[in-house]
Amino acid sequence: MDSENDQLDTGKSPEIVPSGGIATGRSYITDFAKSLPDTPGVYRMLNKEGDVLYVGKAKRLKRRVMNYIRIENLPVRLQRMVSETRHMEVVHTHTEVEALLLESNLIKKLKPRYNILLRDDKTFPYMYLDTTHDFPRLDKHRGAKKGKGIFYGPFASAGAVNRTMAILQKAFMLRNCTDSNFDSRSRPCLQYHIKRCTAPCVGYVSKEEYKSQIADLKPFLDGKSDTIKARFQDKMHEASEAQDYERAAVYRDRIQAMSQLNVQQDVNVEGIGDADVIACAREGNMSCMQVFFFRGGQNFGNKSYFPRHTEEDDTADILASFLAQFYENKPIPRKVFVSEAVNDQTLLVDALSERSHKNGGTRVDIVVPQRGAGKRVVDFAMQNAKSALSRKQAVSMKDRRCLDDMVKLFEMGRFPERIEVYDNSHVSGTNMVGGMIVSTPEGFQKSSYRLFNIKNADASDDYGMMREVMQRRFRNVTPDNVPKGTVFPDLLLIDGGRGQLSAVREVLQSLGIWDDLYVVAISKGPDRNAGREEFHIEGRDTFVLPHNNGTLHYLQNLRDEAHRFAIGSHRARRGKAAIVSSLDSIEGIGAKKKKALLHYFGSVDAVKNAGVEDLKNVEGISSKIAEKIYYSFHEDI
Repeated sequence: MDSENDQLDTGKSPEIVPSGGIATGRSYITDFAKSLPDTPGVYRMLNKEGDVLYVGKAKRLKRRVMNYIRIENLPVRLQRMVSETRHMEVVHTHTEVEALLLESNLIKKLKPRYNILLRDDKTFPYMYLDTTHDFPRLDKHRGAKKGKGIFYGPFASAGAVNRTMAILQKAFMLRNCTDSNFDSRSRPCLQYHIKRCTAPCVGYVSKEEYKSQIADLKPFLDGKSDTIKARFQDKMHEASEAQDYERAAVYRDRIQAMSQLNVQQDVNVEGIGDADVIACAREGNMSCMQVFFFRGGQNFGNKSYFPRHTEEDDTADILASFLAQFYENKPIPRKVFVSEAVNDQTLLVDALSERSHKNGGTRVDIVVPQRGAGKRVVDFAMQNAKSALSRKQAVSMKDRRCLDDMVKLFEMGRFPERIEVYDNSHVSGTNMVGGMIVSTPEGFQKSSYRLFNIKNADASDDYGMMREVMQRRFRNVTPDNVPKGTVFPDLLLIDGGRGQLSAVREVLQSLGIWDDLYVVAISKGPDRNAGREEFHIEGRDTFVLPHNNGTLHYLQNLRDEAHRFAIGSHRARRGKAAIVSSLDSIEGIGAKKKKALLHYFGSVDAVKNAGVEDLKNVEGISSKIAEKIYYSFHEDI
């Protein structure tokens, strides 16, 4: 959101901004503002490298941009932004609502340094009921909702949807197998024997009976759980009176499963319907947005967000900016309950409603509840927000101390805002990969992780692998030419010893950037025991830290995350290679047929899960070959 108090980065800024820079930036802004009309639109401020510093929207562009010329009215951080500005760009819109929608889209895409920024922008998982099949299956879904069926959610995490689906299978006994497995089964699978499926694949229930199972599930997910429980209780009593105790026990277990789901959801509120509940807890330049998802009055989980902002920003601005960015690519419920009023609320409601209408939704209301169920659930969300903020602050303070100690330990000349950690993984020289993770004072920055498939290094040459990774990471970089978008780390942490350190030095020296980077290698030490790690820095003797040293534990955590990422990527690649290799071992499958299979199904996993009839649809795959492929992956059938 844009306001008179612009949202700036939390990075350190000097108390005094050089007047020469301000004068130059002001001159650019003044010249640009002269040509602007007083109409709605979005403007971007850029530095001399062309990087976007800030994105803002305005009802009247000229008046808004002219505010930056009055330097004496700006705080120090805004003065710093003006001093860096060397160019501006503008997009005209028909209305202020359109400007707000475009602003939130550009902020999320460009991630400008001086905007309030929602850093965690993952899509949420859903449950998906495929209604195109005679026997619909309940499945997990993430991404665009393109399938013909019913979507339930969003859920706050994959864990939340997995737990919910496991319980719903106990309660409603729906299938979860793929269509290809369903079509090829000749006997019930384990799900039937543990009473989580009624085995429609082998005809143990008719279409009408299975349809009644679906008919029970839908109202339950719509919040009418008491009605379904009452129906199951009646059926349980009927079975008991008829002395059909096995059938009565089945309904008893299904009722218990539904009750278990309500208990796991912590809080369910009657009358709240479909709504998101967002509470903002704040202390200084750190805040926590706690988001709860309610659908049909049932709690589908919650998630914490820690947007980037400064101490000068108003909470109303932070909350408004969060809402605009959060719902940029997510479905919006009819009601959004918030812990306090937001700036430009009428404008934000119109913008979110327009976005909702485009996706087939209804008008959106932003509500600050004062009493009743809404107030209770907002208070509950606020308690969670305060707890999450306290935990985040405790971790941040501890990590900050470790980073400060690291500066002294490694004799660095600057505070490490960005640490890159490297690790390689392979088995006997196969499927060699190099992993790079990124850590900042705010934690791991997973959107910046990179994977390097090592192609040229010899399988027995660990140092060669590290050289190749460094060459790929800093490709085309020279002291006089840094490609646009290249981000330099403040510290390179290498998993390895003196040999790996020398390999890295060799590459960076050849590029002429060795003196610009701090590089530290960390090896396991004697007997490869945790706590006895050795640190290697060029020009210094190898040293160790006490096993109870906090900085050591912090560095171990970084090294372990890099190892997890590298070995996880290696295993995924090795697994795919194993399946492709198994295709090669099937008689009658050559390079042409393998290529056709992968092109048709899109992935090796899809080939593995395909049924015989599906395989026969691939060009060049006969019935005989299709059966060979199928049974090579399903030898137990």
